[in-house]
Amino acid sequence: MRPIAETPTRPANYALISAVYGSGLAAVSALARRRGRVPTGRDLLPLGLATFTFTRVLSEQKVEEWLRRPFVEEPADGPRHPRGRGLRYAVGELLSCTRCTGSWVGLGLVGLHVASPGTARVAASVGTVGAINDTALAGFAFLSGEANAAGELGTIRRRQAEAVGAQRAA
Repeated sequence: MRPIAETPTRPANYALISAVYGSGLAAVSALARRRGRVPTGRDLLPLGLATFTFTRVLSEQKVEEWLRRPFVEEPADGPRHPRGRGLRYAVGELLSCTRCTGSWVGLGLVGLHVASPGTARVAASVGTVGAINDTALAGFAFLSGEANAAGELGTIRRRQAEAVGAQRAA
């Protein structure tokens, strides 16, 4: 990520984003204090996995491109980059960064848990299942790639042995 001096933004643009996030955090904290609801250990893992899933959907998946489009340029043949200037550019940076977006998604899920624990558990369950699916698919792709590479290596070795055998016979 480039320094502010090298982007078409001003510190005030980032300060506004930080103020909105801080206000959301303060509101969730006040609601948690008033209701006496804070996610506990058993809630944190599903909330964390759901944050991972929903962050990836929001910041990377095609289905949410409509939401990113005003802020992020997504060329088919190159890397994504923020659009525009000022606050638009800063929001584009936020939506292009999974770590940044994840903080906002996490705040939203924790806020949902504080406001409606049952609804948050359903959302966290859906997101957790998505994270397990992503992990399983990545593991399968890795193992398939390893198996294919091993198969190709076996084919190369067999061909080399055949070539050596043919040279000896000649």
